[in-house]
Amino acid sequence: MEKDESLVSKHQSTLNSDGSTDKHDHENDASVEDSTRTPVDEEWEYVTGYKLIVVMGASSMGGFLMLLDTSIVATAIPRITNEFHSLNDIGWYGTAYQLASCALQPLTGKLYNQFNTKYTFMFFMALFELGSLLCGVAVSSKMLIIGRAVAGMGGSGMMNGGLMILRACIPNEKGATYLGIMLGICQMGVVIGPMIGGALTQYASWRWCFYINLPAGGLVLLVVFFITIPDRRPKSEIKTGASSILRSFDIPGFAIFAAAAIMFLLALEWGGTTYRWNSANVLGLFCGSAGALAAFLLWEYRQGDAAMIPLSVLRQRIVWSSCLTYFFLCSNMMVTGFYMAIYFQAVRGKSPTMSGVSILPSILSNMFFAVFSGILVGRWGYYLPWAIASGAINSIGTGLLSTLSPTSSTVQWIFYQIITGIGRGCGFQMPLVAVQNHLTPETVSVGVAAVVFSQGFGPAMFFAFAQTVFSNSLTKQLHTYAPQVNPEIIFVAGASGYRDVVPAADVQGVILSYSKAIDDVFYLTVGAAAGAFLACWGMGWKSVKKVKGKVGGLEA
Repeated sequence: MEKDESLVSKHQSTLNSDGSTDKHDHENDASVEDSTRTPVDEEWEYVTGYKLIVVMGASSMGGFLMLLDTSIVATAIPRITNEFHSLNDIGWYGTAYQLASCALQPLTGKLYNQFNTKYTFMFFMALFELGSLLCGVAVSSKMLIIGRAVAGMGGSGMMNGGLMILRACIPNEKGATYLGIMLGICQMGVVIGPMIGGALTQYASWRWCFYINLPAGGLVLLVVFFITIPDRRPKSEIKTGASSILRSFDIPGFAIFAAAAIMFLLALEWGGTTYRWNSANVLGLFCGSAGALAAFLLWEYRQGDAAMIPLSVLRQRIVWSSCLTYFFLCSNMMVTGFYMAIYFQAVRGKSPTMSGVSILPSILSNMFFAVFSGILVGRWGYYLPWAIASGAINSIGTGLLSTLSPTSSTVQWIFYQIITGIGRGCGFQMPLVAVQNHLTPETVSVGVAAVVFSQGFGPAMFFAFAQTVFSNSLTKQLHTYAPQVNPEIIFVAGASGYRDVVPAADVQGVILSYSKAIDDVFYLTVGAAAGAFLACWGMGWKSVKKVKGKVGGLEA
Protein backbone atom coordinates (compact mmCIF):
# COMPACT_ATOMS: atom_id res chain seq x y z
CA MET A 1 0.00 0.00 0.00
CA GLU A 2 2.86 2.35 0.84
CA LYS A 3 4.41 1.61 -2.56
CA ASP A 4 1.15 2.50 -4.35
CA GLU A 5 0.87 5.77 -2.42
CA SER A 6 4.47 6.52 -3.26
CA LEU A 7 3.81 6.05 -6.95
CA VAL A 8 0.78 8.31 -6.80
CA SER A 9 2.81 10.90 -4.94
CA LYS A 10 5.55 10.77 -7.54
CA HIS A 11 3.03 11.19 -10.34
CA GLN A 12 1.26 14.07 -8.62
CA SER A 13 4.56 15.79 -7.94
CA THR A 14 4.97 16.32 -11.66
CA LEU A 15 1.89 18.58 -11.69
CA ASN A 16 2.15 22.25 -10.86
CA SER A 17 -0.48 24.02 -8.80
CA ASP A 18 -2.22 25.18 -11.94
CA GLY A 19 -2.51 21.65 -13.29
CA SER A 20 0.31 22.00 -15.79
CA THR A 21 3.27 19.67 -15.94
CA ASP A 22 6.99 20.24 -15.72
CA LYS A 23 8.81 20.82 -18.98
CA HIS A 24 10.94 17.72 -18.79
CA ASP A 25 7.85 15.49 -18.72
CA HIS A 26 6.53 16.80 -22.07
CA GLU A 27 7.95 16.90 -25.58
CA ASN A 28 6.72 14.04 -27.70
CA ASP A 29 4.45 14.26 -30.72
CA ALA A 30 4.48 10.63 -31.84
CA SER A 31 1.12 9.05 -31.18
CA VAL A 32 2.57 5.60 -31.73
CA GLU A 33 5.01 6.14 -28.88
CA ASP A 34 2.25 7.48 -26.61
CA SER A 35 0.57 4.10 -26.66
CA THR A 36 3.81 2.38 -25.69
CA ARG A 37 4.43 4.43 -22.55
CA THR A 38 2.70 3.66 -19.29
CA PRO A 39 2.63 5.31 -15.85
CA VAL A 40 4.91 2.55 -14.63
CA ASP A 41 7.50 3.58 -17.24
CA GLU A 42 7.67 7.01 -15.65
CA GLU A 43 8.44 5.52 -12.21
CA TRP A 44 11.47 3.50 -13.29
CA GLU A 45 14.62 4.35 -11.39
CA TYR A 46 17.26 5.07 -14.02
CA VAL A 47 21.02 4.75 -13.76
CA THR A 48 22.94 8.03 -13.50
CA GLY A 49 26.41 9.38 -12.82
CA TYR A 50 29.52 7.24 -12.92
CA LYS A 51 27.40 4.07 -12.81
CA LEU A 52 25.85 5.03 -16.14
CA ILE A 53 29.32 5.62 -17.57
CA VAL A 54 30.37 2.12 -16.47
CA VAL A 55 27.22 0.56 -17.95
CA MET A 56 27.68 2.51 -21.18
CA GLY A 57 31.30 1.42 -21.38
CA ALA A 58 30.55 -2.27 -20.81
CA SER A 59 27.57 -2.49 -23.18
CA SER A 60 29.39 -0.45 -25.84
CA MET A 61 32.49 -2.63 -25.55
CA GLY A 62 30.39 -5.73 -26.18
CA GLY A 63 29.06 -4.29 -29.43
CA PHE A 64 32.51 -2.93 -30.29
CA LEU A 65 34.13 -6.36 -29.97
CA MET A 66 31.36 -7.99 -31.98
CA LEU A 67 31.74 -5.54 -34.87
CA LEU A 68 35.53 -5.50 -34.52
CA ASP A 69 35.53 -9.25 -35.06
CA THR A 70 33.62 -8.86 -38.30
CA SER A 71 36.13 -6.41 -39.76
CA ILE A 72 39.51 -7.02 -38.15
CA VAL A 73 39.97 -10.11 -40.26
CA ALA A 74 39.80 -8.01 -43.46
CA THR A 75 43.46 -6.96 -43.49
CA ALA A 76 44.54 -10.36 -42.17
CA ILE A 77 42.84 -12.29 -44.98
CA PRO A 78 45.71 -11.97 -47.45
CA ARG A 79 48.14 -13.48 -44.90
CA ILE A 80 45.62 -16.16 -43.93
CA THR A 81 45.12 -17.14 -47.56
CA ASN A 82 48.89 -17.25 -47.99
CA GLU A 83 49.34 -19.58 -45.00
CA PHE A 84 46.40 -21.87 -45.70
CA HIS A 85 46.49 -21.51 -49.53
CA SER A 86 42.80 -20.72 -49.39
CA LEU A 87 41.92 -17.72 -51.57
CA ASN A 88 38.67 -19.48 -52.50
CA ASP A 89 37.70 -19.43 -48.81
CA ILE A 90 37.81 -15.62 -48.52
CA GLY A 91 34.03 -15.41 -48.54
CA TRP A 92 33.73 -18.06 -45.83
CA TYR A 93 35.79 -16.08 -43.32
CA GLY A 94 33.04 -13.48 -43.35
CA THR A 95 30.06 -15.66 -44.25
CA ALA A 96 30.60 -18.31 -41.53
CA TYR A 97 30.45 -15.64 -38.84
CA GLN A 98 27.43 -13.90 -40.32
CA LEU A 99 25.62 -17.16 -41.14
CA ALA A 100 25.83 -18.44 -37.55
CA SER A 101 24.96 -15.03 -36.16
CA CYS A 102 21.88 -14.45 -38.29
CA ALA A 103 20.59 -18.03 -37.88
CA LEU A 104 20.51 -17.59 -34.09
CA GLN A 105 19.62 -13.91 -34.06
CA PRO A 106 15.79 -14.10 -34.04
CA LEU A 107 15.90 -16.38 -31.02
CA THR A 108 17.90 -13.91 -28.96
CA GLY A 109 14.91 -11.60 -28.56
CA LYS A 110 13.02 -14.39 -26.83
CA LEU A 111 16.05 -15.24 -24.68
CA TYR A 112 16.35 -11.67 -23.45
CA ASN A 113 12.63 -11.61 -22.67
CA GLN A 114 12.77 -14.86 -20.72
CA PHE A 115 16.06 -14.59 -18.85
CA ASN A 116 17.81 -11.84 -16.94
CA THR A 117 19.38 -9.40 -19.39
CA LYS A 118 22.69 -9.24 -17.55
CA TYR A 119 23.35 -12.98 -17.40
CA THR A 120 22.07 -13.61 -20.92
CA PHE A 121 24.49 -10.99 -22.20
CA MET A 122 27.32 -12.68 -20.27
CA PHE A 123 26.45 -16.05 -21.79
CA PHE A 124 26.70 -14.72 -25.34
CA MET A 125 29.95 -12.94 -24.48
CA ALA A 126 31.47 -16.18 -23.13
CA LEU A 127 30.43 -18.05 -26.30
CA PHE A 128 32.01 -15.30 -28.40
CA GLU A 129 35.24 -15.66 -26.41
CA LEU A 130 35.30 -19.41 -27.09
CA GLY A 131 34.95 -18.82 -30.82
CA SER A 132 37.77 -16.27 -30.76
CA LEU A 133 40.02 -18.77 -29.01
CA LEU A 134 39.26 -21.43 -31.64
CA CYS A 135 40.12 -18.98 -34.42
CA GLY A 136 43.38 -18.00 -32.75
CA VAL A 137 44.62 -21.59 -32.46
CA ALA A 138 43.29 -22.73 -35.87
CA VAL A 139 45.64 -25.06 -37.77
CA SER A 140 43.61 -25.15 -40.99
CA SER A 141 41.20 -23.03 -42.99
CA LYS A 142 38.31 -25.32 -41.99
CA MET A 143 39.09 -24.96 -38.29
CA LEU A 144 39.22 -21.19 -38.69
CA ILE A 145 35.81 -21.22 -40.38
CA ILE A 146 34.36 -23.32 -37.53
CA GLY A 147 35.81 -20.88 -34.99
CA ARG A 148 34.25 -18.00 -36.90
CA ALA A 149 30.88 -19.76 -36.74
CA VAL A 150 31.11 -20.24 -32.95
CA ALA A 151 32.10 -16.59 -32.52
CA GLY A 152 29.12 -15.64 -34.70
CA MET A 153 26.78 -17.56 -32.39
CA GLY A 154 28.10 -15.55 -29.46
CA GLY A 155 28.01 -12.31 -31.39
CA SER A 156 24.33 -12.86 -32.24
CA GLY A 157 23.30 -11.74 -28.76
CA MET A 158 25.96 -9.15 -27.93
CA MET A 159 24.79 -6.12 -29.87
CA ASN A 160 21.10 -6.38 -29.01
CA GLY A 161 22.07 -7.33 -25.45
CA GLY A 162 24.02 -4.12 -25.12
CA LEU A 163 21.08 -2.20 -26.58
CA MET A 164 18.66 -3.80 -24.11
CA ILE A 165 21.00 -2.96 -21.22
CA LEU A 166 21.23 0.65 -22.33
CA ARG A 167 17.47 0.93 -22.80
CA ALA A 168 16.92 -0.34 -19.24
CA CYS A 169 19.23 2.28 -17.79
CA ILE A 170 18.03 5.53 -19.44
CA PRO A 171 14.65 7.15 -20.23
CA ASN A 172 13.37 6.97 -23.80
CA GLU A 173 13.69 10.67 -24.51
CA LYS A 174 17.46 10.47 -23.90
CA GLY A 175 17.78 7.27 -25.88
CA ALA A 176 18.81 8.79 -29.22
CA THR A 177 21.72 10.71 -27.72
CA TYR A 178 23.10 7.79 -25.75
CA LEU A 179 22.37 5.37 -28.56
CA GLY A 180 24.32 7.59 -30.94
CA ILE A 181 27.30 7.60 -28.57
CA MET A 182 27.09 3.84 -28.00
CA LEU A 183 26.75 2.97 -31.67
CA GLY A 184 29.48 5.45 -32.51
CA ILE A 185 31.79 3.50 -30.19
CA CYS A 186 30.51 0.17 -31.53
CA GLN A 187 30.91 1.33 -35.10
CA MET A 188 34.54 2.08 -34.40
CA GLY A 189 34.95 -1.69 -34.30
CA VAL A 190 33.97 -1.89 -37.97
CA VAL A 191 36.11 0.97 -39.15
CA ILE A 192 39.28 0.57 -37.06
CA GLY A 193 39.26 -3.21 -37.30
CA PRO A 194 41.26 -3.26 -40.54
CA MET A 195 43.86 -0.89 -39.05
CA ILE A 196 44.31 -2.95 -35.87
CA GLY A 197 44.26 -6.15 -37.90
CA GLY A 198 46.90 -4.78 -40.24
CA ALA A 199 49.26 -3.84 -37.41
CA LEU A 200 48.81 -7.17 -35.61
CA THR A 201 49.22 -9.14 -38.83
CA GLN A 202 52.41 -7.36 -39.83
CA TYR A 203 54.19 -7.08 -36.47
CA ALA A 204 52.84 -10.08 -34.56
CA SER A 205 50.61 -12.64 -36.25
CA TRP A 206 47.19 -12.71 -37.86
CA ARG A 207 46.18 -14.95 -34.93
CA TRP A 208 46.30 -11.94 -32.63
CA CYS A 209 43.34 -10.55 -34.56
CA PHE A 210 41.36 -13.12 -32.56
CA TYR A 211 43.44 -13.36 -29.38
CA ILE A 212 42.83 -9.65 -28.77
CA ASN A 213 39.18 -10.44 -27.98
CA LEU A 214 40.11 -12.62 -25.00
CA PRO A 215 41.42 -10.01 -22.51
CA ALA A 216 38.99 -7.33 -23.72
CA GLY A 217 35.98 -9.65 -23.50
CA GLY A 218 37.15 -10.97 -20.13
CA LEU A 219 37.21 -7.42 -18.78
CA VAL A 220 33.66 -6.84 -20.04
CA LEU A 221 32.47 -10.04 -18.35
CA LEU A 222 34.09 -8.99 -15.07
CA VAL A 223 32.59 -5.50 -15.14
CA VAL A 224 29.11 -6.65 -16.12
CA PHE A 225 29.15 -9.29 -13.37
CA PHE A 226 29.75 -6.69 -10.65
CA ILE A 227 27.39 -3.94 -11.82
CA THR A 228 23.65 -3.74 -11.20
CA ILE A 229 21.47 -3.54 -14.29
CA PRO A 230 17.73 -2.79 -13.89
CA ASP A 231 15.48 -5.61 -15.04
CA ARG A 232 12.81 -4.10 -17.35
CA ARG A 233 11.41 -7.35 -18.69
CA PRO A 234 7.60 -7.36 -18.89
CA LYS A 235 6.44 -9.76 -16.19
CA SER A 236 3.85 -11.23 -18.56
CA GLU A 237 6.66 -12.45 -20.83
CA ILE A 238 8.50 -14.41 -18.12
CA LYS A 239 7.54 -18.09 -18.05
CA THR A 240 8.08 -20.66 -15.33
CA GLY A 241 8.61 -24.37 -15.73
CA ALA A 242 10.78 -26.08 -18.34
CA SER A 243 7.92 -26.88 -20.74
CA SER A 244 6.54 -23.32 -20.66
CA ILE A 245 9.99 -21.86 -21.24
CA LEU A 246 10.67 -24.15 -24.21
CA ARG A 247 7.30 -23.32 -25.75
CA SER A 248 7.99 -19.60 -25.36
CA PHE A 249 11.16 -19.99 -27.45
CA ASP A 250 9.24 -21.41 -30.43
CA ILE A 251 11.95 -24.02 -31.07
CA PRO A 252 10.19 -25.45 -34.18
CA GLY A 253 10.05 -21.97 -35.70
CA PHE A 254 13.72 -21.41 -34.91
CA ALA A 255 14.74 -24.72 -36.47
CA ILE A 256 12.77 -24.06 -39.67
CA PHE A 257 14.12 -20.52 -39.94
CA ALA A 258 17.72 -21.59 -39.34
CA ALA A 259 17.41 -24.26 -42.02
CA ALA A 260 16.01 -21.74 -44.53
CA ALA A 261 18.75 -19.20 -43.81
CA ILE A 262 21.60 -21.72 -43.94
CA MET A 263 20.44 -23.34 -47.19
CA PHE A 264 20.00 -19.96 -48.83
CA LEU A 265 23.43 -18.70 -47.79
CA LEU A 266 25.13 -21.95 -48.80
CA ALA A 267 23.55 -21.69 -52.24
CA LEU A 268 24.92 -18.15 -52.57
CA GLU A 269 28.34 -19.17 -51.30
CA TRP A 270 28.72 -22.21 -53.60
CA GLY A 271 27.00 -20.82 -56.68
CA GLY A 272 29.41 -19.86 -59.44
CA THR A 273 32.47 -21.01 -57.47
CA THR A 274 32.26 -24.54 -56.05
CA TYR A 275 29.29 -25.47 -58.27
CA ARG A 276 27.64 -23.98 -61.34
CA TRP A 277 24.59 -21.82 -60.71
CA ASN A 278 22.42 -24.28 -62.63
CA SER A 279 23.82 -27.32 -60.82
CA ALA A 280 21.53 -29.64 -58.87
CA ASN A 281 23.34 -28.74 -55.63
CA VAL A 282 22.72 -25.01 -55.90
CA LEU A 283 19.20 -25.26 -57.31
CA GLY A 284 18.30 -27.81 -54.64
CA LEU A 285 19.49 -25.49 -51.88
CA PHE A 286 17.51 -22.58 -53.31
CA CYS A 287 14.36 -24.70 -53.58
CA GLY A 288 14.84 -26.11 -50.11
CA SER A 289 15.33 -22.63 -48.70
CA ALA A 290 12.16 -21.35 -50.40
CA GLY A 291 10.17 -24.29 -49.09
CA ALA A 292 11.51 -23.85 -45.56
CA LEU A 293 10.74 -20.13 -45.66
CA ALA A 294 7.14 -20.83 -46.70
CA ALA A 295 6.81 -23.38 -43.89
CA PHE A 296 8.29 -20.88 -41.43
CA LEU A 297 5.82 -18.15 -42.37
CA LEU A 298 2.89 -20.54 -42.05
CA TRP A 299 4.14 -21.72 -38.68
CA GLU A 300 4.66 -18.19 -37.39
CA TYR A 301 1.18 -17.20 -38.57
CA ARG A 302 -0.26 -20.18 -36.72
CA GLN A 303 1.67 -19.30 -33.53
CA GLY A 304 0.45 -15.69 -33.51
CA ASP A 305 1.98 -13.53 -30.77
CA ALA A 306 3.74 -16.59 -29.31
CA ALA A 307 5.88 -16.93 -32.45
CA MET A 308 9.62 -16.42 -32.41
CA ILE A 309 9.12 -13.46 -34.75
CA PRO A 310 5.49 -12.33 -34.37
CA LEU A 311 4.21 -11.28 -37.78
CA SER A 312 2.16 -8.57 -36.06
CA VAL A 313 5.47 -6.89 -35.22
CA LEU A 314 7.09 -7.39 -38.62
CA ARG A 315 4.02 -6.07 -40.45
CA GLN A 316 4.51 -2.64 -38.88
CA ARG A 317 5.95 -0.35 -41.53
CA ILE A 318 8.50 1.20 -39.16
CA VAL A 319 9.85 -2.26 -38.29
CA TRP A 320 10.22 -3.79 -41.77
CA SER A 321 11.49 -0.53 -43.21
CA SER A 322 14.11 -0.25 -40.45
CA CYS A 323 15.14 -3.86 -41.04
CA LEU A 324 15.58 -3.29 -44.78
CA THR A 325 17.53 -0.08 -44.19
CA TYR A 326 19.92 -1.80 -41.80
CA PHE A 327 20.15 -4.80 -44.15
CA PHE A 328 21.47 -2.69 -47.02
CA LEU A 329 23.50 -0.20 -44.98
CA CYS A 330 25.45 -2.86 -43.09
CA SER A 331 25.96 -4.87 -46.28
CA ASN A 332 27.48 -1.84 -47.93
CA MET A 333 29.68 -1.03 -44.96
CA MET A 334 31.03 -4.53 -44.33
CA VAL A 335 31.69 -5.61 -47.92
CA THR A 336 33.23 -2.28 -48.88
CA GLY A 337 35.54 -2.45 -45.87
CA PHE A 338 36.69 -5.97 -46.77
CA TYR A 339 37.50 -5.13 -50.36
CA MET A 340 39.06 -1.74 -49.61
CA ALA A 341 41.66 -3.64 -47.59
CA ILE A 342 42.24 -5.96 -50.56
CA TYR A 343 42.49 -2.92 -52.84
CA PHE A 344 45.23 -1.30 -50.77
CA GLN A 345 47.24 -4.51 -50.40
CA ALA A 346 46.71 -6.24 -53.74
CA VAL A 347 46.50 -3.18 -56.01
CA ARG A 348 48.52 -0.49 -54.20
CA GLY A 349 51.06 -2.91 -52.68
CA LYS A 350 50.67 -1.58 -49.13
CA SER A 351 51.58 -3.56 -46.04
CA PRO A 352 48.77 -4.76 -43.74
CA THR A 353 49.52 -1.93 -41.31
CA MET A 354 49.58 0.79 -43.94
CA SER A 355 46.45 -0.73 -45.44
CA GLY A 356 44.72 -0.11 -42.12
CA VAL A 357 46.14 3.41 -41.84
CA SER A 358 44.85 4.16 -45.34
CA ILE A 359 41.30 3.55 -44.14
CA LEU A 360 41.58 6.24 -41.42
CA PRO A 361 39.61 8.83 -43.44
CA SER A 362 36.60 6.52 -43.38
CA ILE A 363 37.15 5.75 -39.69
CA LEU A 364 37.26 9.33 -38.48
CA SER A 365 34.40 10.70 -40.57
CA ASN A 366 32.25 7.66 -39.76
CA MET A 367 32.81 7.90 -36.01
CA PHE A 368 32.30 11.67 -35.80
CA PHE A 369 29.02 11.71 -37.71
CA ALA A 370 27.64 8.69 -35.83
CA VAL A 371 27.93 10.60 -32.55
CA PHE A 372 27.03 13.98 -34.06
CA SER A 373 23.81 12.72 -35.70
CA GLY A 374 22.73 10.90 -32.53
CA ILE A 375 23.11 14.06 -30.43
CA LEU A 376 21.10 16.14 -32.89
CA VAL A 377 18.34 13.52 -33.10
CA GLY A 378 18.06 13.72 -29.31
CA ARG A 379 17.67 17.51 -29.54
CA TRP A 380 15.49 17.83 -32.63
CA GLY A 381 13.57 14.56 -32.29
CA TYR A 382 13.54 13.43 -35.93
CA TYR A 383 15.69 10.62 -37.32
CA LEU A 384 14.30 10.27 -40.86
CA PRO A 385 16.26 13.20 -42.41
CA TRP A 386 19.49 11.61 -41.22
CA ALA A 387 18.55 8.22 -42.65
CA ILE A 388 17.72 9.77 -46.03
CA ALA A 389 20.94 11.79 -46.10
CA SER A 390 22.86 8.65 -45.16
CA GLY A 391 21.55 6.66 -48.11
CA ALA A 392 22.15 9.46 -50.60
CA ILE A 393 25.66 10.40 -49.45
CA ASN A 394 26.75 6.78 -49.04
CA SER A 395 25.58 5.95 -52.57
CA ILE A 396 27.64 8.81 -53.99
CA GLY A 397 30.71 7.92 -51.93
CA THR A 398 30.64 4.22 -52.80
CA GLY A 399 30.13 5.10 -56.45
CA LEU A 400 33.26 7.22 -56.31
CA LEU A 401 35.19 4.34 -54.71
CA SER A 402 34.31 2.18 -57.71
CA THR A 403 36.32 4.56 -59.91
CA LEU A 404 39.60 3.93 -58.06
CA SER A 405 42.42 2.48 -60.14
CA PRO A 406 46.08 1.53 -59.58
CA THR A 407 47.06 5.11 -60.42
CA SER A 408 44.40 7.03 -58.43
CA SER A 409 45.86 9.90 -56.42
CA THR A 410 46.03 9.96 -52.63
CA VAL A 411 43.61 12.89 -52.57
CA GLN A 412 41.04 10.83 -54.46
CA TRP A 413 40.97 7.79 -52.20
CA ILE A 414 41.03 9.94 -49.06
CA PHE A 415 38.21 12.21 -50.23
CA TYR A 416 36.05 9.31 -51.46
CA GLN A 417 36.40 7.53 -48.12
CA ILE A 418 35.43 10.66 -46.20
CA ILE A 419 32.21 10.90 -48.21
CA THR A 420 31.29 7.27 -47.53
CA GLY A 421 32.18 7.67 -43.84
CA ILE A 422 29.89 10.68 -43.50
CA GLY A 423 27.06 8.78 -45.18
CA ARG A 424 27.35 5.71 -42.99
CA GLY A 425 27.81 7.67 -39.79
CA CYS A 426 24.66 9.71 -40.37
CA GLY A 427 22.38 6.69 -40.63
CA PHE A 428 23.90 3.78 -38.74
CA GLN A 429 21.84 4.13 -35.55
CA MET A 430 18.60 5.48 -37.05
CA PRO A 431 16.81 2.13 -37.63
CA LEU A 432 17.44 1.19 -34.00
CA VAL A 433 16.26 4.60 -32.77
CA ALA A 434 13.05 4.15 -34.77
CA VAL A 435 12.26 0.67 -33.47
CA GLN A 436 13.19 1.32 -29.84
CA ASN A 437 10.97 4.40 -29.64
CA HIS A 438 7.89 3.05 -31.40
CA LEU A 439 7.35 -0.48 -30.08
CA THR A 440 5.72 -1.51 -26.84
CA PRO A 441 7.93 -2.78 -23.98
CA GLU A 442 6.59 -6.30 -24.63
CA THR A 443 7.77 -6.35 -28.25
CA VAL A 444 10.79 -4.03 -28.30
CA SER A 445 13.30 -6.85 -27.70
CA VAL A 446 11.86 -8.79 -30.64
CA GLY A 447 11.94 -5.67 -32.82
CA VAL A 448 15.53 -4.89 -31.87
CA ALA A 449 16.51 -8.52 -32.53
CA ALA A 450 14.89 -8.30 -35.99
CA VAL A 451 16.86 -5.16 -36.85
CA VAL A 452 20.13 -6.59 -35.52
CA PHE A 453 19.37 -9.79 -37.47
CA SER A 454 19.28 -7.67 -40.61
CA GLN A 455 22.72 -6.38 -39.65
CA GLY A 456 24.04 -9.93 -39.86
CA PHE A 457 21.92 -11.41 -42.63
CA GLY A 458 22.56 -8.60 -45.11
CA PRO A 459 26.36 -8.82 -45.01
CA ALA A 460 26.18 -12.63 -45.04
CA MET A 461 24.26 -12.46 -48.32
CA PHE A 462 26.39 -9.71 -49.81
CA PHE A 463 29.66 -11.37 -48.82
CA ALA A 464 28.53 -14.38 -50.85
CA PHE A 465 27.46 -12.14 -53.75
CA ALA A 466 30.75 -10.26 -53.57
CA GLN A 467 32.85 -13.43 -53.50
CA THR A 468 31.11 -14.71 -56.63
CA VAL A 469 31.45 -11.35 -58.39
CA PHE A 470 35.09 -11.01 -57.38
CA SER A 471 36.15 -14.55 -58.34
CA ASN A 472 34.39 -14.53 -61.70
CA SER A 473 35.53 -11.01 -62.54
CA LEU A 474 39.16 -11.67 -61.54
CA THR A 475 39.30 -14.78 -63.73
CA LYS A 476 37.83 -12.84 -66.65
CA GLN A 477 40.15 -9.85 -66.17
CA LEU A 478 43.24 -12.09 -65.93
CA HIS A 479 42.40 -13.63 -69.30
CA THR A 480 42.27 -10.07 -70.70
CA TYR A 481 45.18 -8.28 -69.00
CA ALA A 482 47.49 -11.17 -68.04
CA PRO A 483 46.70 -13.98 -70.50
CA GLN A 484 50.00 -15.75 -69.80
CA VAL A 485 49.14 -16.19 -66.12
CA ASN A 486 47.22 -19.21 -64.86
CA PRO A 487 44.32 -17.88 -62.71
CA GLU A 488 44.65 -20.87 -60.39
CA ILE A 489 48.15 -19.72 -59.42
CA ILE A 490 46.78 -16.29 -58.48
CA PHE A 491 44.00 -17.76 -56.35
CA VAL A 492 46.37 -20.12 -54.55
CA ALA A 493 49.03 -17.44 -53.96
CA GLY A 494 46.65 -15.06 -52.18
CA ALA A 495 45.93 -11.36 -52.49
CA SER A 496 49.36 -10.19 -51.33
CA GLY A 497 51.43 -13.21 -52.35
CA TYR A 498 50.94 -13.23 -56.10
CA ARG A 499 53.88 -10.86 -56.65
CA ASP A 500 56.21 -13.65 -55.50
CA VAL A 501 54.99 -16.20 -58.05
CA VAL A 502 54.09 -14.12 -61.11
CA PRO A 503 56.78 -13.15 -63.65
CA ALA A 504 57.73 -9.47 -63.38
CA ALA A 505 56.45 -8.78 -66.88
CA ASP A 506 52.95 -9.89 -65.92
CA VAL A 507 52.65 -8.19 -62.52
CA GLN A 508 51.08 -4.99 -63.89
CA GLY A 509 48.45 -7.01 -65.74
CA VAL A 510 47.55 -8.87 -62.55
CA ILE A 511 47.36 -5.59 -60.61
CA LEU A 512 44.98 -4.13 -63.17
CA SER A 513 42.90 -7.33 -63.10
CA TYR A 514 42.59 -7.08 -59.30
CA SER A 515 41.60 -3.42 -59.55
CA LYS A 516 38.84 -4.02 -62.07
CA ALA A 517 37.53 -7.05 -60.15
CA ILE A 518 37.28 -4.93 -56.99
CA ASP A 519 35.50 -2.22 -59.00
CA ASP A 520 32.86 -4.80 -59.92
CA VAL A 521 32.39 -5.59 -56.21
CA PHE A 522 31.94 -1.88 -55.48
CA TYR A 523 29.21 -1.68 -58.14
CA LEU A 524 27.40 -4.26 -56.02
CA THR A 525 27.84 -2.21 -52.83
CA VAL A 526 26.60 0.92 -54.62
CA GLY A 527 23.37 -1.01 -55.17
CA ALA A 528 23.24 -1.80 -51.45
CA ALA A 529 23.66 1.89 -50.56
CA ALA A 530 20.89 2.81 -52.98
CA GLY A 531 18.70 0.11 -51.42
CA ALA A 532 19.17 1.72 -47.99
CA PHE A 533 18.20 5.10 -49.44
CA LEU A 534 14.94 3.70 -50.87
CA ALA A 535 14.03 1.60 -47.82
CA CYS A 536 14.52 4.30 -45.19
CA TRP A 537 11.55 6.40 -46.38
CA GLY A 538 9.20 3.91 -44.74
CA MET A 539 10.64 4.60 -41.28
CA GLY A 540 8.19 7.47 -40.96
CA TRP A 541 8.32 11.09 -39.84
CA LYS A 542 8.14 10.41 -36.12
CA SER A 543 9.61 12.26 -33.19
CA VAL A 544 11.44 10.57 -30.34
CA LYS A 545 10.48 13.35 -27.96
CA LYS A 546 7.62 13.26 -25.47
CA VAL A 547 4.29 14.96 -26.17
CA LYS A 548 3.64 18.16 -24.26
CA GLY A 549 0.82 17.88 -21.80
CA LYS A 550 1.12 14.13 -21.29
CA VAL A 551 2.72 12.15 -18.55
CA GLY A 552 3.27 8.46 -19.15
CA GLY A 553 0.80 8.49 -21.99
CA LEU A 554 -1.94 10.12 -19.79
CA GLU A 555 -3.28 13.63 -20.16
CA ALA A 556 -1.80 15.79 -17.44
